Amino acid sequence: MYDERRSQPVQATLASAPSAPGVGERVGPADIQPASNESLYRTITGIVTVAPFVGLGLAAWQLWDGLLHPSDLIVFAIMYLLTGLAITVGFHRLFTHRSFKTYPAVRGILAVLGSVAIEGPVISWVADHRKHHAFSDRHGDPHSPHVDAADGLRGVLRGLGHAHVGWLFIHTQRGSHERYAADLIADPVVSFVSRTFLVWAIGGLALCFGLGYAIGGTVDAGLTGLLWGGAIRMLVVHHVTYSINSLCHFFGRKPFDTGDESRNLAWLALPTFGEAWHNNHHAFPTSAAHGFGWRQPDVSGLVIRAMAAVGLAWDVVYVPAERMRAKLQVQTSA
Repeated sequence: MYDERRSQPVQATLASAPSAPGVGERVGPADIQPASNESLYRTITGIVTVAPFVGLGLAAWQLWDGLLHPSDLIVFAIMYLLTGLAITVGFHRLFTHRSFKTYPAVRGILAVLGSVAIEGPVISWVADHRKHHAFSDRHGDPHSPHVDAADGLRGVLRGLGHAHVGWLFIHTQRGSHERYAADLIADPVVSFVSRTFLVWAIGGLALCFGLGYAIGGTVDAGLTGLLWGGAIRMLVVHHVTYSINSLCHFFGRKPFDTGDESRNLAWLALPTFGEAWHNNHHAFPTSAAHGFGWRQPDVSGLVIRAMAAVGLAWDVVYVPAERMRAKLQVQTSA
C-alpha cells in the first residue's frame, strides 16, 4: 500500500494513504510487478507506440490532398478533452493521489475514459505512478531520466528517451499492484474497469468512428473521425503525458525544494491541462491544484473546482498558503 513519504498531509479531510517505502529505503522484490509474458507486452506496447505515427502519415496525406473534414477536428477536440482530462483528473489526481472524493459512478466514468486514452489499465498506471513518487529520480523510479544516466549529450538523450517512452518496454521497475494499488484492487468499480481495459480501448475507437459519422454524416467522415479522434489524438495525448516524465524532470523551474529533479515547464501547462506544473505537484502531491495562482493555468484544477461546485466532488485537498511559503523558504535558505 502507498504513502507519499516525501510529502505531509495537506488537509485533514482525506485519510492518510497506506504505507510504502520511505525516503532512503531501497527498492525490493515486493515493489516490482512481475511480468508474466514480457515479450507479448513489448509487442503490444510497440504497436500502440508506432500505430499513431502511421496515422500521422495518413493525416499528412489527407491534408496534402485537401481531404480534411471540419468534423475531423471536432472529433479530435472532443476525444482529446475527454481522454486527456480523464487521465489528469481521474487516473492522476483522483485515483493516484486521492485529491478529492466523488461518487462511484463518476469514478467509473473517469476510469473508463482514462482507459480509452490507451495508456494502460488504471491499476497499472496508478501503481507505476505511485512508485515513481516513492522513488522519484532514485533507483526504483520506473521512468527517471537521471537514474543510471551516462555523462555527456549522449547520456542525456538516452535518459530522456528512457523517461519518455523507453521505460514502457521495460518491466524491471514497474510498480507492484498489490503494494501500490491495493486500494484500487479492492474497489469493485475501478478493478472491473481495469480488468476489462481492452473492451474500453476498442470501444473508444468505435466511439471515434461514431462521432465522425454523427457529425459528418458519412462513412468517410466516420473513418477520418477514427483517424483523428483515434490515432492522432492518441499520438498527442500519449506524448504530452510522456513529456511530464521526461521534459518535466529535466527542463524548467524548481520553485520548491522537493529533493528530486521535478520542474515546472510553463509552455507545456495548457496541452497537459496543468500537469506541467510538476515541481508544484511533487512538492504537494495530494493537492487537487497543480497551478498555484492565475499565472499558472491549470485546467484540471478548474474542472475539479467545477465538480465540487455542483456536488460531484468533495473533500478536495488544497495547499494552505503558509505551507507553500514554508517550502519556498526551505529552498531559499539552502
